[in-house]
Amino acid sequence: MVEDQLRRRGIVDINVLNTMESVPRHLFVAEGEQHLAYFDGPLPIDHGQTISQPYIVAFMTEVLELKPHHKVLEIGTGCGYQSAVLSMIVQKVISLEYIEDLAESAKDRLSRLGYNNVSVHKSNGLLGWKQAAPFDRIIGTAAPSSIPDTLIEQLAPDGIMVLPVGKSVFDQSLFIIRKNKNKKVSIKQSLGVRFVPMVG
Repeated sequence: MVEDQLRRRGIVDINVLNTMESVPRHLFVAEGEQHLAYFDGPLPIDHGQTISQPYIVAFMTEVLELKPHHKVLEIGTGCGYQSAVLSMIVQKVISLEYIEDLAESAKDRLSRLGYNNVSVHKSNGLLGWKQAAPFDRIIGTAAPSSIPDTLIEQLAPDGIMVLPVGKSVFDQSLFIIRKNKNKKVSIKQSLGVRFVPMVG
């Protein structure tokens, strides 16, 4: 997976590559899907949600330019795979999941596998997590129809946010939002993607 799907497609951050190699993706998918876990595509999980394809996970993680001291907010825990990847690189991950069953199962899975610097909360991701803001980095794994002002407000100076945005699953792109040390915000449109809608 790392050689064929990530290096070959331009992922160069050694921390991202090493982490993607070490996190056992097959333990984050349903038993019946485990033989497809390292396939270059998304897979279904419970409640009509998905685990993103490995390349998209790696691309979004690399875009964040993560450092060991960072505190990261993740919107959309799902099965917890992206949370686990983030947790291997940064100090603290706070992950929000709107569907209670997914939040509880991800919390149990992450704890069982030893990713102890992730805290999962059942919450509306569109509101962010004000009690722990600001965040050095924010990542969304579900797509709002527009970039929420609340999340921009909770991004720290010198912060980066990567978020899929679109009014429908067929009209989404990743957006890279940067806030400089003077709190000036810049927004760049990146890859076309397909993510489940961000609900709240």
